[in-house]
Order: sequence, then structure tokens, then C-alpha cells
Amino acid sequence: MENHFELEHIGINMENETEAQELATQLSMIFNLTPRHGQKSEFAGDYFECMKAPFLGKNGHIAMRTSNLESAVEELKAKGLSFNMDTAAYDEENTLKNIYLAGEFGGFAIHILRK
Repeated sequence: MENHFELEHIGINMENETEAQELATQLSMIFNLTPRHGQKSEFAGDYFECMKAPFLGKNGHIAMRTSNLESAVEELKAKGLSFNMDTAAYDEENTLKNIYLAGEFGGFAIHILRK
């Protein structure tokens, strides 16, 4: 069974908090989005995450969501992809919340989130 994936957001690596705030403000203005402050990033609506410091991926990351994360992981493994296990995040019940694929794709890391 193939999983349904949806775009969650695009993460853009910035050099510092000031640059992240400026870009989030700019993107919010362009697309009529509400800016949101986070601990590690600034958001423009739910679509753009401007990182306050460079993170995974040369350019940033692409976040995809799916309703069945465990099944999605198995499906992607069957396609020959592997995961960066150091990035696996779990909730209080020790259920996988999100994980990054190993490597980069067009200069972007990709992480898969539970919907």
C-alpha cells in the first residue's frame, strides 16, 4: 500500500535570527501569511520555516507529512532510501513523530512527519 504524502513546509537555512526574521516577514507580506516566532526558527504562515541557524541540508529542508509514518518509513526503505536515525524524534508514548531521510536532495534534507 502506498502512502499519501503532503507538503508540510519548506525550511530555509539562514545565517542568524535577524536574517530569519527578515525573510519570514518578507514572505509573510508577499503571500499574506501570518508570521510566527519559534525557538529555532521564524515561520511565515505554515508554509515557510526560516531557520535561525543553518541546519540539515545545504539550503534547508523539505518537510512532508503522512498519516502512517511507520508504513511510510517501510515504503521508502523498500525504494532503497535510508534514514538518518540520529534525527528520529519520538513522543511521550515512544511513537515516532518525525525522521529525516539520509542525504540531500537538490541541496535540501527531507524529513517525514506524522500528520
